[in-house]
Amino acid sequence: MLSFLNGCSKGRGAWLLLALSVIIFEGVALYFQHVMLLNPCVLCIYERCALFGILGAALIGLIAPSSRPLRYLAIIVWIYSSIEGVLLTWKHTMIQLYPSPMNVCDIFVNFPSWLPLDKWVPAVFVANGDCSEKQWSFLSMEMPQWLLIIFGVYLLIALLVVVAQFVKPKRRFFS
Repeated sequence: MLSFLNGCSKGRGAWLLLALSVIIFEGVALYFQHVMLLNPCVLCIYERCALFGILGAALIGLIAPSSRPLRYLAIIVWIYSSIEGVLLTWKHTMIQLYPSPMNVCDIFVNFPSWLPLDKWVPAVFVANGDCSEKQWSFLSMEMPQWLLIIFGVYLLIALLVVVAQFVKPKRRFFS
């Protein structure tokens, strides 16, 4: 399996699949926000940014997957974004499962002054919901719990890809 992952990481197909999965999840998030009229909270927006980080990693990997420096940069960005996503969704899950006046999130998103995403693309990055409000569930799990699983899977796959970089590759299926 590791040699398979090594071969896949050196082809564009796997990076394209990673990008496509993020685009689907972002599309679902925007559907929830603009069609189902669920209000995203600050942590939802930060989780969305972590997903965009994984998309950025996939785009870096798509540029030249056979280039070791670019591939390693893509993997590092992927791991960093996945870890941030896990930490954010863990915090969000704890706020929803154990609501308390001491366990709350910010009122406004806090982007750097040089990257005011909430001003540039308000339809995607403006938060107007409450982190402790449970707005949607599926199979008895809330949205942050599902995102925790999603980011955990992204992180697990990224870590396997890191280990696979030290294994001799097999023939690529996604090139």
